[in-house]
Amino acid sequence: MNPSAQGWIKKLRNDIPDNDKLFLYSLEDFYDALRACGFIYGSNLHVVAHRISKQDLTEEECCKVNLCLSFLHIYHHYKTEIPFVDSVIGFYNAINALKTSIFDSLLSEKKTSEQLEKIIHKRVQIDANVLTKNFNYFIVNALLYIDVLAYKYYLKHGTVTTDYLKHLEAAIAAISLDVLLSKKEKNAYDESLIKLFESSLRYQGEEPLSFGEAVKFIDTPLKKFYILDLACMASWGDNVIDEKEHHFLKLLGRSLELPETRVELSIKMINAFYKEHKDNIALLSSKNIVQSFYDNSSKMVVKLITRNSKRLYRELRDSKELMVLLTQSTVRDLNPEEQKKVQEQLLDIFKSIPSLAIFMLPGGALLLPLVIKFIPKLLPSAFDENRINEE
Repeated sequence: MNPSAQGWIKKLRNDIPDNDKLFLYSLEDFYDALRACGFIYGSNLHVVAHRISKQDLTEEECCKVNLCLSFLHIYHHYKTEIPFVDSVIGFYNAINALKTSIFDSLLSEKKTSEQLEKIIHKRVQIDANVLTKNFNYFIVNALLYIDVLAYKYYLKHGTVTTDYLKHLEAAIAAISLDVLLSKKEKNAYDESLIKLFESSLRYQGEEPLSFGEAVKFIDTPLKKFYILDLACMASWGDNVIDEKEHHFLKLLGRSLELPETRVELSIKMINAFYKEHKDNIALLSSKNIVQSFYDNSSKMVVKLITRNSKRLYRELRDSKELMVLLTQSTVRDLNPEEQKKVQEQLLDIFKSIPSLAIFMLPGGALLLPLVIKFIPKLLPSAFDENRINEE
């Protein structure tokens, strides 16, 4: 099977038929298998449960297969009369935020397994020329499980709204922020990431969600497992989970009504996975996770804005209020209401520029503060009245 060639989904379903033992896994056991192969961590080192031999599969190809098998596993637990391929494509059609982005042309096609292959390819890779490899695997692919959770909701309720994704994203950001704040010693990158999270919650009014509010949205076992593992990832940013972080994770586990053994297992798994595969994960080869997150996301945002600067400038020029606020952001901090206006108007602009569709996907809110930071530096000098040319 070649996940980079047309027809791989049909071949996958032939190799792993509907009666395969993989689909007899409980939802919780399948989640643990996804974590073991690295899918939850955004680093797919092999196919879930080793059901397909990795052989010469790339990490991206393993990710495609794992995402498809995740959808298939959920489908077998909430099976409807709608064929699998049709249901997954219908799910992506139901998410309005994706309709206006990179999936626009794909969702208008006839529902076929080849169409689903294109959607999964776009969802996993986005664009090799836009995203740096490390950023792609760590951020975009670590958030792919949001799609799986939303697909589960879609099959169970027959529909899914953007509010579902927005609330989940906001809860993830809020809890991750609390993890970073719990660090005993914070370096410059931790502080930068804290500021990033604090200004990223565009969906929940002017103030970020509190810890208690965020926990209320985490109301199913799979969501709880996922949030806990993401919190462990954030804690491991400096290559160690210290006593204070350990205490926070235990508090999170109690708040989520998870047994302490589950918390200890999550901590053990993140330590074992990263230490065992350190040489195989580019993200960990020379920097810690927090530093890599900030460095790679910053580089990616700069690249995106640079490539789209002319069209972006034209769009901004037509939005006078946004232009004023961005100009003012170069000399003062915007208040929460102004930040919200900037983010909402930027998202409207990004809808019209396909290569900026990454900001419309789940997790894209985390990048918006970086956009606001870099736009004044990259647009024509007349845009920034306070720029000082440095020799």
